[in-house]
Amino acid sequence: MLAERSARRGQFTLASGRASSFYVDARLTTMSPEGLALIGPLALEEIAVAGWRPDSVGGLTLGADPISYAIAYASAGTPRLVRAFTVRKEAKAHGTGKLVEGPFRPGDAVVVIEDVITTGGSALKAAAAIAAAGGEILGVLALVDREEGGREAIESAGYSVRALARAADILPLLGG
Repeated sequence: MLAERSARRGQFTLASGRASSFYVDARLTTMSPEGLALIGPLALEEIAVAGWRPDSVGGLTLGADPISYAIAYASAGTPRLVRAFTVRKEAKAHGTGKLVEGPFRPGDAVVVIEDVITTGGSALKAAAAIAAAGGEILGVLALVDREEGGREAIESAGYSVRALARAADILPLLGG
């Protein structure tokens, strides 16, 4: 599904500023009914395999949002409910001014969610905001690891990383 809907070959500038001949717009999958229905249960399974027992999941908006919501929704059919939240890119000047929004609670055990890991910067930014808000980071779960050093950067910051797919899984399906 990722190869069919989200991955493209061409010349792209990534969020990190890097140039790439491969791009994954995960939202084309994660925001679709079929993608949500598939990702939620798969992500819950991967979280269980990792041995993580989160109270909540979330990451930097916008990429992490649909994945987090799919996980929370899928958890409704299990004995352990998992809440979803979002991390703003910057605090709003109005309202509560929080970076972490939604039913996150200080003291929560959290899995940081990421759509696509390239440099690891977004996941680390989200993890810093979550930790500052009182969350205990269990690890990082990505939909796609581009295998360009991001996993290593996150791991060097002390976090375990899991991914549902890797660039090596997707690229052969693109041809050309």
